[in-house]
Amino acid sequence: MVINYLARSVLGVAAPAIMAEQSISSAQYSWITGAFQLGIMFQPVAGYLLDVIGLKIGLTLFVALWSLITVGHGLATGWLGFAGLRGALGLVEGSAQPAGMKVVAEWFPARERGVAGGIYQIGASFGAVFAPPLVAWAVFHHSWRAAFFVAGGLGLLWVVAWLLWYAPPARHRLISADERQLIADGQEAALAKHRRRPPLGELLRRRNLWAIAGARFLADPVWGMLSLWMPLYLVQARHFDLKQIALFAWLPFLAADLGCLFGPAVVAWLQRRGVNLIDARRGAFTLGAVLMTGMIFVGTVTSPIAAVGLLCLGGFAHQTLSVTVITMVSDLFPQDQVATATGISGTAANLGVLIFTLVLGALVDQVGYQPFFILLGLLDLVGAALLWTNIRKPS
Repeated sequence: MVINYLARSVLGVAAPAIMAEQSISSAQYSWITGAFQLGIMFQPVAGYLLDVIGLKIGLTLFVALWSLITVGHGLATGWLGFAGLRGALGLVEGSAQPAGMKVVAEWFPARERGVAGGIYQIGASFGAVFAPPLVAWAVFHHSWRAAFFVAGGLGLLWVVAWLLWYAPPARHRLISADERQLIADGQEAALAKHRRRPPLGELLRRRNLWAIAGARFLADPVWGMLSLWMPLYLVQARHFDLKQIALFAWLPFLAADLGCLFGPAVVAWLQRRGVNLIDARRGAFTLGAVLMTGMIFVGTVTSPIAAVGLLCLGGFAHQTLSVTVITMVSDLFPQDQVATATGISGTAANLGVLIFTLVLGALVDQVGYQPFFILLGLLDLVGAALLWTNIRKPS
């Protein structure tokens, strides 16, 4: 996940330099980012392939492809070239979230899945944390193109490690029989015994899936703002230079790392007080949604440092609720459906980012960023209402 989000975040940090060199407008940049969101909306296909061919071979193919495409970004010219590469990158990078959730479902008892999901979600924030210093180093010592070469090369190295190391619990050579039994015994009986992969139509008729998808549709535009538009906002509205971007643009993602751990901690705290697991996850999501209202004030504070602080609060709140709602898939769907269900909800999430980024790109030069910060501060409250009114607990 670190490498995945590093690869996708490099463009956002390098955008001011790329747009100046390639004469790319805000509207054209929104289509570049939109191409990625269109590609990643095919996440259900990636998830289905992972469910069919398995994690080891499936993720090997996907990571190798996205690494080569990332390297290709370093050779691109013109906004259409970038748009084509971003679309291809989205197609294969959509595998990361379903794969991560499938690993968690396979390897962890139910009571540990929230923390495990939170830890692997930290990878998303860490990837974005590393992007600003990587781009700054590349620009000062080589060019922005070098940042894409480094990110792609790291992915190819990871593929070798994955092939050597990964196996499911039943076949992994380094775990004991007791550990294997602990994992098996910790699975919910209703999910563990369901070993038939249902038709896609059956999945699409499930109310729980659409509730999760709706909440993610409303939540993920915040991540799109932080990873794709925040560097431009800091340059255009707060007049940061590249050194200041390198110093400050990673802080919201560090705060997001803490949110990855805070969400599962809230769920565990509520469970210790007798709250049902699904209700505990809904409670953690709601707390994150309340914290997200701080985003409303990003554009109104006079101090750039205060604006960065509110963006940090937004990153923290987003990952608090995001890791919670993503993990709910493993609570409500059998193991052999988790990747597909995660992919479908991921499509909804990326549709939200796509619509948000295209509207922002079309209007930001006329109305500024503040209306969009207000919108981001309110959307997750609607998502919380969806989860409370539509999720049905398993019997």
